Amino acid sequence: MATADERLMEWLRDARAMEQQAETMLSSMASRIEHYPEVKRGLERHLEETRAQAAQIEACIVRRGGDTSTLKDLAAKFTAFGQGLSGMFVGDEIVKGSMASYTFEHMEIAAYKVLISAAEACGDRETSAVCQRILAEEEAMARWVGDNLGDITTKYLAREEIPDVTAKH
Repeated sequence: MATADERLMEWLRDARAMEQQAETMLSSMASRIEHYPEVKRGLERHLEETRAQAAQIEACIVRRGGDTSTLKDLAAKFTAFGQGLSGMFVGDEIVKGSMASYTFEHMEIAAYKVLISAAEACGDRETSAVCQRILAEEEAMARWVGDNLGDITTKYLAREEIPDVTAKH
């Protein structure tokens, strides 16, 4: 049975690994996008936020006297690498990647809501404040992806109808 403080540390390590997974996925997808400049810009913007988020979570872990989990970090990066590779082999990568991004953002939102509650239960206002700032960024990205799913799909379908034009990314 873990204490609330132990569980918070575990979840902070999970969040750091999650952000590293997001970094790998965003970087992989953004690097392949050629024909959807607005999507590429959005992913690159969130990639910078994601890197900062991972650093902020790591700072919370260190401030609380913990260290990061190399095993979780490696597992997250390996998973993200596989997800990034899988996009290379589908004809509708931009659509499926956008759907995956939307889903991943909502998983991150849930994780930060849990972290905020756990930090508050432990009396760690600083970690709660960090997670609230990150939560706002994740919610903004989820809104942006959700607001753009229709346009991405429409543009993809239109490009796919043109002979010798790449639609997938």
